[in-house]
Amino acid sequence: MLTRRELLKLLSALGLATSFPISAWGKPGSQLMRKIPASGEMIPAMGLGTSRTFDVGPDEFEREPLLEVLDEFIKQGGSLIDSSPMYGHAETVIGDLASQLKVQKKLFYATKVWTSGRRAGIEQMEQSMQRMKTRVIDLMQVHNLVDTDTHMKTLTKWKEQGKIRYIGITHYLVEHFDELEATMKKYKLDFVQLPYSIVTREAEQRLLPLARDKGIAVLVNRPYEKAALFRKVKNQPLPAWAAEFDCHSWGQFFLKFILANQDITCVIPATSKTKHLVDNMGAGLGKLPNEEARKKMYKLVASL
Repeated sequence: MLTRRELLKLLSALGLATSFPISAWGKPGSQLMRKIPASGEMIPAMGLGTSRTFDVGPDEFEREPLLEVLDEFIKQGGSLIDSSPMYGHAETVIGDLASQLKVQKKLFYATKVWTSGRRAGIEQMEQSMQRMKTRVIDLMQVHNLVDTDTHMKTLTKWKEQGKIRYIGITHYLVEHFDELEATMKKYKLDFVQLPYSIVTREAEQRLLPLARDKGIAVLVNRPYEKAALFRKVKNQPLPAWAAEFDCHSWGQFFLKFILANQDITCVIPATSKTKHLVDNMGAGLGKLPNEEARKKMYKLVASL
């Protein structure tokens, strides 16, 4: 089966590329933008995660789908791509593919430090820069709050030196929200990354209001609950009223619910398939549900 890239090359060679219905793959539009409170910089609200999906080796056959995903992500108006040393080869794959596509300047590089000790942290972050082939990391986050106090000293210094642009912390478990809250209060942070979805809304109680008050941007991980939400709505038709806020799939339904919360800066679903990437990016286009619609959305999913 031909890849999208191979198909377009073939059509171009036959002189038919201009007549090919690109809309079949998803037509780029004007992506929803959100402000980073610490600087006022605007970034697309739809980002790209790489956990599991970008952890492949150097084989071209394995990388081709990811090359298409990254290419389409840029064409659809995305920029923030999130990774971690924890994600195997993901950082290296990002660096290689971005270089191959020559889109380095179009990406907002976000990764993490995930180790203990000052020297180990410095070495790991330097390695991340080498793997991602960039001299500046846009956002460096302390992954799962591992040795936060130690790394914050380095991150603060590196930000002053221009090696990183923004500082953040992350966790993927609600059980660690107390620690996230304490760290958000203790340090001057630019970003916090946390789990939030249509069924996991604990962040609304304390962390999102705190982020708003302290001017901290919010990245959302696990928006699909590791695909559990899709299993929940399996064989269920998308409600007709979803069209009122330009929603055309269950994936967009779940993402638009999140994006409708103005405290959310960017959502980072991970995928290795172009068709899913295009669908995800569609959540950043058109209208968002109002609060009444969000209540209706939550009630529907909770009933399933």
